[in-house]
Amino acid sequence: QVQLVESGGGLVQAGGSLRLSCAASGRTFSNYAMGWFRQAPGKEREFVAAISWSGGRIDYADSVKGRFSISRDNAKKTVYLQMNSLKPEDTAVYYCGAATPGNQPRMTRYEYDYWGQGTQVTVSS
Repeated sequence: QVQLVESGGGLVQAGGSLRLSCAASGRTFSNYAMGWFRQAPGKEREFVAAISWSGGRIDYADSVKGRFSISRDNAKKTVYLQMNSLKPEDTAVYYCGAATPGNQPRMTRYEYDYWGQGTQVTVSS
Protein backbone atom coordinates (compact mmCIF):
# COMPACT_ATOMS: atom_id res chain seq x y z
CA GLN A 1 0.00 0.00 0.00
CA VAL A 2 1.02 3.58 -0.68
CA GLN A 3 -0.62 6.55 0.99
CA LEU A 4 -0.45 9.91 -0.79
CA VAL A 5 -1.23 13.31 0.69
CA GLU A 6 -1.32 16.44 -1.46
CA SER A 7 -0.81 19.97 -0.16
CA GLY A 8 -0.09 23.45 -1.44
CA GLY A 9 -3.33 24.29 -3.20
CA GLY A 10 -5.12 27.58 -2.75
CA LEU A 11 -6.48 30.71 -4.36
CA VAL A 12 -4.20 32.70 -6.65
CA GLN A 13 -4.63 35.44 -9.24
CA ALA A 14 -4.04 34.77 -12.91
CA GLY A 15 -0.34 34.96 -13.68
CA GLY A 16 0.62 33.79 -10.22
CA SER A 17 2.38 30.65 -9.02
CA LEU A 18 1.75 27.74 -6.70
CA ARG A 19 3.80 24.74 -5.70
CA LEU A 20 1.98 21.52 -4.96
CA SER A 21 3.53 18.73 -2.91
CA CYS A 22 2.57 15.09 -2.64
CA ALA A 23 4.01 13.19 0.31
CA ALA A 24 4.06 9.40 0.17
CA SER A 25 4.24 6.79 2.86
CA GLY A 26 4.16 3.03 2.82
CA ARG A 27 5.98 0.94 0.27
CA THR A 28 9.15 1.97 -1.52
CA PHE A 29 8.42 5.32 -3.11
CA SER A 30 11.26 5.05 -5.59
CA ASN A 31 9.64 2.04 -7.26
CA TYR A 32 6.78 4.15 -8.54
CA ALA A 33 6.25 6.49 -11.41
CA MET A 34 4.37 9.52 -10.10
CA GLY A 35 1.88 11.76 -11.82
CA TRP A 36 -0.35 14.78 -11.37
CA PHE A 37 -3.87 14.89 -12.73
CA ARG A 38 -6.64 17.43 -12.32
CA GLN A 39 -10.40 17.43 -12.39
CA ALA A 40 -12.59 20.47 -12.95
CA PRO A 41 -16.32 20.44 -12.08
CA GLY A 42 -18.30 18.45 -14.63
CA LYS A 43 -15.18 17.19 -16.38
CA GLU A 44 -13.18 14.00 -16.33
CA ARG A 45 -9.86 13.70 -14.56
CA GLU A 46 -7.14 14.74 -16.97
CA PHE A 47 -3.40 14.23 -17.17
CA VAL A 48 -1.13 17.11 -16.20
CA ALA A 49 2.41 15.78 -15.69
CA ALA A 50 4.25 12.54 -14.91
CA ILE A 51 7.74 11.51 -13.90
CA SER A 52 9.57 8.18 -13.90
CA TRP A 53 10.96 6.59 -10.76
CA SER A 54 14.42 8.06 -11.33
CA GLY A 55 13.20 11.46 -12.48
CA GLY A 56 14.99 10.96 -15.76
CA ARG A 57 11.84 10.83 -17.91
CA ILE A 58 9.08 13.43 -17.74
CA ASP A 59 5.96 14.18 -19.74
CA TYR A 60 3.52 17.07 -19.69
CA ALA A 61 0.11 17.77 -21.10
CA ASP A 62 0.31 20.27 -23.96
CA SER A 63 -1.83 22.71 -21.99
CA VAL A 64 0.80 23.11 -19.25
CA LYS A 65 4.08 22.76 -21.16
CA GLY A 66 6.41 25.64 -20.43
CA ARG A 67 4.39 26.70 -17.36
CA PHE A 68 4.41 23.67 -15.04
CA SER A 69 7.34 21.62 -13.80
CA ILE A 70 7.23 18.23 -12.08
CA SER A 71 10.06 16.95 -9.88
CA ARG A 72 10.61 14.40 -7.15
CA ASP A 73 12.82 13.83 -4.13
CA ASN A 74 13.01 10.10 -3.44
CA ALA A 75 14.81 10.62 -0.13
CA LYS A 76 11.87 12.71 1.08
CA LYS A 77 9.29 10.51 -0.67
CA THR A 78 7.77 13.61 -2.19
CA VAL A 79 6.76 14.72 -5.68
CA TYR A 80 6.24 18.37 -6.55
CA LEU A 81 4.36 20.34 -9.16
CA GLN A 82 5.59 23.90 -9.68
CA MET A 83 2.87 25.86 -11.45
CA ASN A 84 3.73 29.24 -12.97
CA SER A 85 1.78 31.67 -15.14
CA LEU A 86 -1.46 30.23 -13.87
CA LYS A 87 -4.65 30.74 -15.86
CA PRO A 88 -8.30 30.57 -14.78
CA GLU A 89 -8.65 27.38 -16.84
CA ASP A 90 -6.13 25.71 -14.51
CA THR A 91 -8.76 25.81 -11.77
CA ALA A 92 -9.42 22.24 -10.61
CA VAL A 93 -8.81 19.72 -7.89
CA TYR A 94 -5.29 18.40 -8.38
CA TYR A 95 -4.51 14.76 -7.56
CA CYS A 96 -1.24 12.90 -7.38
CA GLY A 97 -1.00 9.24 -8.24
CA ALA A 98 1.51 6.40 -8.02
CA ALA A 99 1.95 3.79 -10.76
CA THR A 100 4.02 0.66 -11.35
CA PRO A 101 6.20 -0.20 -13.04
CA GLY A 102 7.96 3.09 -12.52
CA ASN A 103 10.46 3.06 -15.36
CA GLN A 104 8.54 5.56 -17.50
CA PRO A 105 5.96 8.30 -17.03
CA ARG A 106 2.32 7.14 -17.10
CA MET A 107 -0.15 9.43 -18.82
CA THR A 108 -3.49 7.69 -18.40
CA ARG A 109 -5.31 7.54 -15.10
CA TYR A 110 -6.09 3.85 -15.49
CA GLU A 111 -2.39 3.04 -15.11
CA TYR A 112 -2.29 4.42 -11.57
CA ASP A 113 -2.60 2.19 -8.53
CA TYR A 114 -2.90 4.79 -5.78
CA TRP A 115 -4.33 8.30 -5.48
CA GLY A 116 -4.29 11.08 -2.96
CA GLN A 117 -7.35 12.93 -1.76
CA GLY A 118 -6.73 15.99 -3.90
CA THR A 119 -6.00 19.67 -3.30
CA GLN A 120 -8.05 22.55 -4.70
CA VAL A 121 -6.41 25.10 -6.96
CA THR A 122 -8.46 28.17 -7.86
CA VAL A 123 -7.16 30.81 -10.25
CA SER A 124 -9.06 34.07 -10.36
CA SER A 125 -9.11 36.32 -13.40
